[in-house]
Amino acid sequence: MKKISVLLLAVLVAPCALAQSADGQKAWDETLAAAKKEGRVAVIGSPDPVMREQIIPAFTARYGIQVEYLATANSGQTSARVRTERDSGIYTVDVYMSGLGTTVNILYPEKMLDPIKPVLMLPEVTDGTKWKKGKPWFIDPEQQYILMLFQNVDSHFYINTEYVKPDEIRAAKDLLNPKWKGKMSTEDPSASGSGANTAGHFLQELGPEFTRHLYIDQKPGVSRERRQLTDWLARGTYPICLTCRTDDIRGLLKDGFKIKEVFDLSDVRNRVNSSPFILSMANMPPHPNAAKVFVNWLATKEALQIYSRAAESPTLRTDVDESFLDSNTIPKPGVNYADNTEFKWIATGRKQAAEDIKALLKAH
Repeated sequence: MKKISVLLLAVLVAPCALAQSADGQKAWDETLAAAKKEGRVAVIGSPDPVMREQIIPAFTARYGIQVEYLATANSGQTSARVRTERDSGIYTVDVYMSGLGTTVNILYPEKMLDPIKPVLMLPEVTDGTKWKKGKPWFIDPEQQYILMLFQNVDSHFYINTEYVKPDEIRAAKDLLNPKWKGKMSTEDPSASGSGANTAGHFLQELGPEFTRHLYIDQKPGVSRERRQLTDWLARGTYPICLTCRTDDIRGLLKDGFKIKEVFDLSDVRNRVNSSPFILSMANMPPHPNAAKVFVNWLATKEALQIYSRAAESPTLRTDVDESFLDSNTIPKPGVNYADNTEFKWIATGRKQAAEDIKALLKAH
């Protein structure tokens, strides 16, 4: 009797699954046809060579849809552009490939987004077994709007090993050695961005006394120019860089500079981030169907394999090859990381940490 029940269930379920599959394929085919009639999709993001040189050609080759890529130098420019256009009743953007701060603190609360989850149609995108989190990972409270495709482990800082031996700094507290006074550099910790984020992390992990010693007594060189920080590191002017960026450092490594990324400190947790971007869809999009096709494809193995290899960033998919990556950048199960992608931290915690840093530095 039990075997008959199982067989009967299988007979009933199979047609239902086939019908759902057929319906899904029909919806995708109709969306793709409408997208091809629209002919283009408008995407806004950072000046990213991976996007221009690899992602756009691959997407256009597959679907015959052109990509209008609007590159902005920073999140402030992105938000300013979108706000100005919308105040004038102009809607030029379909998809955002932006940073967490812009997405969580501007695009989301100012209701500039449409939900992505309902438009995910490709089976390899909706299949939970293809994702490390068991499903496509949305970080917003509704689990609908802000899709995270990457998760990386941040290093703590970079050193020029011609001037600093790796075994000289095994803990963050080693940075307080008088030997390193005037030998470190950082983006401005009193301004929003990487400088404040890094200082805020030290403040959370090691407290105000350590942070005061590091940023005041140790007299780090401060700049708001990424290029200058990288040059200082290469020249040995400041052979320890607290906020240099991985994509800037790659050029130094290719040129033969002996730069090392420091991941392991005994007294500070590593952070995880969402670099190189967070994905979201604009509401009132000029090309709504092309936008749906683009976000679906960008979440596939094909697209994320391209991005992962070119940007050297681990993705949240289970089927993307990670053998070429630095294993230090791939989050390990069971490790207690400081999560820089957590929604509440981005919306309120990071701002509070920046204010605490500013007050700490101003008091001295």
